[in-house]
Amino acid sequence: MSLPPYLLQVGLEASAHQLEVADTLIGVGRFLVIFVAARLLAELLVRLQLPTILGELIAGVIIGASGLHLIVPPETQAALSQSMLQLVGSLADVPPDAVAELYAESFPSLQAVADLGLFALLFLTGLESDLDELVAVGAQATTVAVAGVALPFALGTIGLMALFHVEVIPAVFAGASMTATSIGITASVFGELKMLRSREGQIVIGAAVLDDILGIVILAVVVSLAGGGSLELAPILKLVVAAVVFVLAAIGLSRTAAPGFDWLIDRLKAPGDVVVASFVVLTLCCFAATAIGLEAALGAFAAGLILSKSNHSHAIEAAIKPVVALFATIFFVLIGTGMDLSVLNPLDPANRAGLVVAGFLLVVSIVGKVAAGWCFLSPQPTDRLVVGLGMMPRGEVGLIFLGLGTQAHLLSPALEAAILLMVIGTTFLAPILLRLVLSGRTNGPDLDPLAEIPT
Repeated sequence: MSLPPYLLQVGLEASAHQLEVADTLIGVGRFLVIFVAARLLAELLVRLQLPTILGELIAGVIIGASGLHLIVPPETQAALSQSMLQLVGSLADVPPDAVAELYAESFPSLQAVADLGLFALLFLTGLESDLDELVAVGAQATTVAVAGVALPFALGTIGLMALFHVEVIPAVFAGASMTATSIGITASVFGELKMLRSREGQIVIGAAVLDDILGIVILAVVVSLAGGGSLELAPILKLVVAAVVFVLAAIGLSRTAAPGFDWLIDRLKAPGDVVVASFVVLTLCCFAATAIGLEAALGAFAAGLILSKSNHSHAIEAAIKPVVALFATIFFVLIGTGMDLSVLNPLDPANRAGLVVAGFLLVVSIVGKVAAGWCFLSPQPTDRLVVGLGMMPRGEVGLIFLGLGTQAHLLSPALEAAILLMVIGTTFLAPILLRLVLSGRTNGPDLDPLAEIPT
């Protein structure tokens, strides 16, 4: 039996069977640690009437780079737990160094599973979105999205240059890192709070999707500037047009393609027809979005919108929820594992400059998004604070920006730490503040599309 390339790379000191055993132990052990830690923290948080997603993030912090080092993304440069390496090595009769290399080489497979969880969550979010309401709040969502991008970007960039004398490119990059909204975290929180189909929920989801589009455009511009390339208008306009056409096409297909999907499902007889056909639509939309330069996550949301008018939408929902319950948990835990909270230690002189800048970025990132909740006109009563808080978490999107800045060597250590703390602060605060603001609300079962998901 042939071995995968990464197993061949470490196969000099161990037999093929030993390497396969070690690889299996690593893969199964990661899932065991993630699910046990996530469920324990989720059970604790739900008893404290806090969002369970917060428990999953904390679980990631505990087992990740800031805690036990059991699950450590290779890009964090944090060392794996020696006890874990020795345990797996002794069970498989493989040197600990080989175990560490196997772990790093196989980690992308875990990230792929986490991405599946994110895509399934966004697919379910699109599926349970009220398309008519989403279109009805389109003007408000657009205004919120534009304001939620422009305010943090302008305040952050100008403030860093004026107050902390940061150079233009790093300041622009830091400002850009505050523009996006984590639609995955936002959708999960609103679903758990039974607010996904509320007017506020629909405005936030619509604005988060537009934020994703605007964030892609800003990222393209910043990367071009950072790389010393010329800033050409044509590629940017092409990207904007592609994003607009993609979203409009998804809305149009929801009214025309759903009957064809129903016709196909009615003629399929093999078990699993609904879930497999739904995932075919999901993967097609993710592929199409990526092919035209957009985020695959946007394609996942669009796939849900397309099937939202299907007669089998309830069956699709029932089939997808277990997938979300399992794999979205991995996604949120992995966000926590990449957070290095050692930068919070004020006793370390190297952290102090970053903490000051982080305080500024955190305030700007919160104020900018919350203020966006008041930047639209609405003929109906709308809780603007809920809208603003829903736009607040940066989550994985902020970490992506930070990773790109670090790889390009654009950021000083203090600015890297400041951006990381901004991402951590908004990611943890948003679920808590939303829970506090919405704790007194009561919503009917029609507003409860994700309530059964034990995330």
